[in-house]
Amino acid sequence: MSAETKRDTRSILDQNAFNFERSSGDDHLDSLIRQRRDLVGPTSMLFYDQPIEMVEGQGVWLFDGDGKRYLDAYNNVPVLGHCHPRVIDAVAQQMVRLNVHTRYLDEALHRYAEQLLGTLPLDSGRLVMTCTGSEANDLALRLARLHSGKQGVIVSAAAYHGNTAAVTEVSPSSMKQGQVPDFVVCIDLEPLNDESLDAAAYLDTQVANAIELLDERGFGCAALLIDTIFSSDGVYADPAGALAPAVRRVQHAGGLLIADEVQPGFGRTGSEFWGFARHGLMPDIVTFGKPMGNGYPVAGLAAPEALLAELSAQTGYFNTFGGSSVAVAAAQAVLDTLVEEELQANALSTGNELLSGLRGLCDEFPQLARVRGAGLFIGVDIVSADNQPDPLTCSRIINALRHRGVLIGAAGLYGNVLKIRPPLCFKPEHGHLLLEQLRQVLINDLGGVTS
Repeated sequence: MSAETKRDTRSILDQNAFNFERSSGDDHLDSLIRQRRDLVGPTSMLFYDQPIEMVEGQGVWLFDGDGKRYLDAYNNVPVLGHCHPRVIDAVAQQMVRLNVHTRYLDEALHRYAEQLLGTLPLDSGRLVMTCTGSEANDLALRLARLHSGKQGVIVSAAAYHGNTAAVTEVSPSSMKQGQVPDFVVCIDLEPLNDESLDAAAYLDTQVANAIELLDERGFGCAALLIDTIFSSDGVYADPAGALAPAVRRVQHAGGLLIADEVQPGFGRTGSEFWGFARHGLMPDIVTFGKPMGNGYPVAGLAAPEALLAELSAQTGYFNTFGGSSVAVAAAQAVLDTLVEEELQANALSTGNELLSGLRGLCDEFPQLARVRGAGLFIGVDIVSADNQPDPLTCSRIINALRHRGVLIGAAGLYGNVLKIRPPLCFKPEHGHLLLEQLRQVLINDLGGVTS
């Protein structure tokens, strides 16, 4: 059964969301919830069965209005940690001096672009600054379609690539009703759970079939758009290198590889600075977002000059706030701090220790079926007694952890994957706390029986 017809599942946002028809059980929170519903409206969402009013953040910790402390093992946006002083100082000092768009020369922008592009394997790479990853992916699709003369896009079955009209169409996890358009074909990653599978051959076949289907539909293949850790699909990090044959096939067919590094990038996977590098890939376009400014809205796209020249000749591109003086200051502070605080190395060492601990829990508790991940990006499959995806138990675990002061989320095609994605300052002692609280949830809150 194809990934398009197989979605007996829930939106990832729905799986993580509070139901506004419910009471939180707290009068103060209920008052805030009513204000959110009445003032922000039906597109608003809140996390957890009992939403949290956050008032402060520091490093890996968040604090609610009652002063309760939460270990944040979910938010990847503050990649350095919440309220990092380096970023605060950079933004504040730049705001005092100047904050203007990129129609004026700015040496700081040039310095940042040179440093960031130096980490990428692009020939004559150029950097376009945007405000969000959605904008960056939207622009990437425009470049790929203009260059290839085709319209079709291949994505993973539960992908999320942003919220503009164009990228929502290639984000199957956003579809609460209906299916992706005919010019989008999804590849199913679930078979990768079978360790005996030849993953490279399987992915190559999936992509070959997708290209053939897009050709039959008259769209052709403009791009393979992938988050190289497949975070929304439930975190499929391995085997490293498995994507290489599929990418070569797309590029041979005239399509481009768009590496969406919004989530796996900036050292999160530990072994490499970029997720695509773990697979030995040579992307045509790389997009960035969320962690790029540690909470300040900064994002971007890197592509060869020739691709950008094609767009410039047709329509051009300008983003008023993309690459503003303050945005560049925030981004530069993040890039410098990642190196100076050796956060990529920490992601590798702490992530490996956390992976080992989670695998130990899998051996002990049958609800935990598989652990996948790289660095500080980890997914844990939650299953029922008959080994089927169990999103309800996944939700129970997430909410029980929330009450115990640990924040994680859900992912996966069926919403049954615990998604662990903390700031990169997350240390072994924080991992130990997460593991111990998860153990307590499985024993005391779920009445778990060990194997």
